[in-house]
Amino acid sequence: MQPPTQIPTAENDSLSHKLEQVGKILRLIGWVGIVTQLGLAIAAGLLLLFAIAGRNFNQAAGSLAIPGAPANSFSATTPGLGIGIFWAVCGILALFFTAFLAFRQLLFARRLRHPNLERHPKKSDVMQVLRIGIIAGFVGMALAILGGGASLGVLLAKSIAQPQGVAIYDPTRIIRPLDVFVAMANMIAITAHFLGTIASVATVNWLHRQ
Repeated sequence: MQPPTQIPTAENDSLSHKLEQVGKILRLIGWVGIVTQLGLAIAAGLLLLFAIAGRNFNQAAGSLAIPGAPANSFSATTPGLGIGIFWAVCGILALFFTAFLAFRQLLFARRLRHPNLERHPKKSDVMQVLRIGIIAGFVGMALAILGGGASLGVLLAKSIAQPQGVAIYDPTRIIRPLDVFVAMANMIAITAHFLGTIASVATVNWLHRQ
């Protein structure tokens, strides 16, 4: 009898190459997700902190009555802007959650490089994390859109209420930079969630073809 022929390793090489590609893609998408989500979340959070600090300062200044000054000359907080701040905070928290999911993708990529096949993550686990990221991205976008819509609605109402060509004596009718910060924070959150969702959808479609 002839000795048994050796099993070709072409399939094993193809599988190793495919796992290496998946690991590289997950590592790239994970790092991009962490940098963009955390970076934009911090930027939006700073704008929101400035807006909240300005509102608190105006409220504190309004409580200090100055003799001879109008009663509303210092309490120039914008009515109705609090709802925009609330939705912006929710959108930023969703960004931190999607950044955590991107970190899990990095862990999956590291496990795919392990020589022991038993340590490799299941494809279903990777797809589940990506799908959760897509859902979280859509939810975060919806929250930020609500906040941006509420903030822009308040700014539009203030701009319409401003008299043209005369001095404004009611501080609540003045559009201040701090009011715009809230709208900008929501727009940044929308951008971050959009980028993260697009990356997750593209990764899912690519994995389906593998």
